[in-house]
Amino acid sequence: MSNTTWLDTGDNAWQLTAGSLVGLQSVPGLVVLYAGIVKRKWAINSAFMAFYAYAAVMICWVLWAYKMAFGEQWAPFVGVPGALATIDNELEQAVLPASGVSANFPMSTMCYFQFVFAAITVIIIAGSYLGRMNFIAWMVFVPLWLTFSYTVGAFSLWGGGFLQVMGVIDYSGGYVIHVSSGTAGFVGAWWIGPRLAWDREVFRPNNILVMLVGAGILWVGWNGFNGGDPYAASADAGAAVLNTNVATSMSLLTWTILDILVYGKPAVIGAVKGMISGLVAITPGAGVVDCWGAIVIGILAGTLPWVSMNIVGRWRPFTWVDDTLSVFHAHAVAGVVGGLAVGVLATKEGCAAFGLPNPGGAIAGNWKQVWLQLVGALFIFALNILMTSLVMLFIRYVMRIPLRMGEEMLLIGDDAVHGEDAYTFKETSELDVELGIVPDGLTHRASGIRRDGRYL
Repeated sequence: MSNTTWLDTGDNAWQLTAGSLVGLQSVPGLVVLYAGIVKRKWAINSAFMAFYAYAAVMICWVLWAYKMAFGEQWAPFVGVPGALATIDNELEQAVLPASGVSANFPMSTMCYFQFVFAAITVIIIAGSYLGRMNFIAWMVFVPLWLTFSYTVGAFSLWGGGFLQVMGVIDYSGGYVIHVSSGTAGFVGAWWIGPRLAWDREVFRPNNILVMLVGAGILWVGWNGFNGGDPYAASADAGAAVLNTNVATSMSLLTWTILDILVYGKPAVIGAVKGMISGLVAITPGAGVVDCWGAIVIGILAGTLPWVSMNIVGRWRPFTWVDDTLSVFHAHAVAGVVGGLAVGVLATKEGCAAFGLPNPGGAIAGNWKQVWLQLVGALFIFALNILMTSLVMLFIRYVMRIPLRMGEEMLLIGDDAVHGEDAYTFKETSELDVELGIVPDGLTHRASGIRRDGRYL
C-alpha cells in the first residue's frame, strides 16, 4: 500500500459499483428490453445484437480505443491509440493526460468505467437497426464506429479535446453518448434501408412485461451512469443521482399525461419512452443543475421529444427512414434538449462542485454557455453524420457485405438468421399469423409448416 498512497478505497468502491450499474443497463437491461419490445420473430436477433456489441467493445476498448478517447493527444480530435493491457497499466493511478484530470482509484477502474459508456452507446444505436440489419455487417460496424466516431466525440468533450477546452458542459454523456447514438442510428438506418413493409405496419411487442424489466434496470442503473462521473463518492455524486430521478419521474408523468390528452389512454410503452427521454435529457447536467432545474428539464423531456416522435416524426424526411425504436427522438432530440437546457440552468455552485471553471449558465448570468452548448451539439451531429456514412459505405462497397438481410431472412426472422427461436413451446404458422410475424397466407418456411398445419 506504500506505493498507492493516492488510492481512496471509498472512491474506488463507488466507481466500480457505478460502472457495474451502467454495465447492467446493457447486459441484461437493453438485451431484455430489445427482446421484449420487438416482434417474436426478432427477439433473439435483437438481444444478440446488444450482447455481441458489449463483448466486442470491451476488446477494442482495452487494445486501442480507450487511449484514443482518454490518452495523450494525437490529433485535434483524438488521442494516441494504444493498449491498456499490462499489470503496471492496470495498477497505476487513473490520469487523463490531455485534460489533466486524475482520480483516487486505479487506471483499471477508470478503463472499465469508461468502457461501459462506450458499450451502451453502440447498443443504443442498434435500436435503430433492429429487424433487418445483416448480423455480419453489425459485427463489422461495431468496432469501426467505435474507433472512428465514438472515440473522437469522447476525446473532444471529456478527454481534453477542443470542446472541453472551450467550456462545453456534458456532465455524463448527453452529447457523447445520446446525441451520437441518436444521430448514428438515424443515419445508419437510412443506409441500411427499411424493414419489410409488413413488419413496419405490424410490429407489436412480443412481451411487454419483459420490456418493463429491461426499462427498470435501465432507470435504476442510471444512478451509476450519472452518479459516477464526479470520479469520487462526493456530494456532487449524490446531487446527480437525485436530479436524475427527479427529471426522469417528471418526464414520465408529462409523457403519460400527453398520451391521455391526445390519445385518450395511458400507454406503458409511452411511459417507457418518457422515462428514457427524461434519463437522456438530465444526463448533460445531472450534477450542475439544482432540483428545480431537474424538474424543468423533466417537463421539457416529456414534451419536446413527445412532439418530435408523435407529430414531427410523421412528416418527411422522418417517414423516409425506418428508425425501428425511434432512437433519434428519444436520444438525439432529448440529448439536445438537455444539453441546451444546461446552458440555461447550470448553477455556479454545481459547476464548482463538479470541478468546472464555468460560472454557471444563463440563470447565473452566463449566456455564453447556451452558445457553447449549441456548438457542442452541432459538432456531434456533423461528426456522426459523416463517420456513420463512411463506415456504412466501407462495409457495403469495400468489404462487400450487405447491410440488410435477404428477403427470406427478413420474412422468417430468428430461425433463419440464428437457427433459434425465442419461444420454442409452440411453433406453428397459425401462431405466426396471430402474432403478426408473417401476413396471413404466407408460409413460415423455417418451421416447415404451412398455414393449414401440414409439413412442407
